[in-house]
Amino acid sequence: MQSQNNKDTHPLQPAPQPAASEDQIILPHGGCRKLAAYKKSETILLGTRMFCERFLPKFGDRTVDQMVQAARSGKQNIIEGSAAAAVSKETEIKLTGVAKASLDELLADYEDYLREHNLQIWLLGEERLERLRIFCRSRNDWPQYCELFKTRSDEELCNLQICLIRQTQRLLAGMLVRQEEQFKQLGGIRERMSAARNATRGNDWYRAVYSYLKSAGSNEARRERAEEIHRAVNKLTARVGQ
Repeated sequence: MQSQNNKDTHPLQPAPQPAASEDQIILPHGGCRKLAAYKKSETILLGTRMFCERFLPKFGDRTVDQMVQAARSGKQNIIEGSAAAAVSKETEIKLTGVAKASLDELLADYEDYLREHNLQIWLLGEERLERLRIFCRSRNDWPQYCELFKTRSDEELCNLQICLIRQTQRLLAGMLVRQEEQFKQLGGIRERMSAARNATRGNDWYRAVYSYLKSAGSNEARRERAEEIHRAVNKLTARVGQ
């Protein structure tokens, strides 16, 4: 497997997301199909389907369904988490975690296949694994892998999938860290809705005070109204402090 240039300068880095401001209710969301993690998860799913068709029984083996479902869950939960980010950072974090856990399950299935068929799990430090890691790092999209899944051996494809899964898990781990930081900064949707409503109420109060003062017929009347407002505020403050 020879390396080639890829349009992504940093293929294992997620695409930058639009910045969110603290006064937003609906946060930036979607766009996950541009992420390296999503592209790799799609390749893992399609590769798993082709691997199962070539090397596992078509009937009577639950492993096929389990592997395909785990691969699909990895991809779909990235999509659902990205969409849920609009209103719930908590849900986005949970679904990203589910995607990562699903790929953990699939990783174990590929490792089990290698052990059960007396094939080798390629280890860190081996030249063939280092070449494979470089190859996968610079490629995210399924068309770059399709021909390999038609021709390579089961041992090679298992190790290819293991490599892709581990790289995708690292991407998802990085996404989780950023999502947690965004949640700490922006809070949940109820907090943002309450903050927005309170800000609106505050603006309404300022507008009412301004209108009340402006409608006074003279400077003397305006001063009297200002003193009236001042007394009302002091009275309210005293009640709150009790």
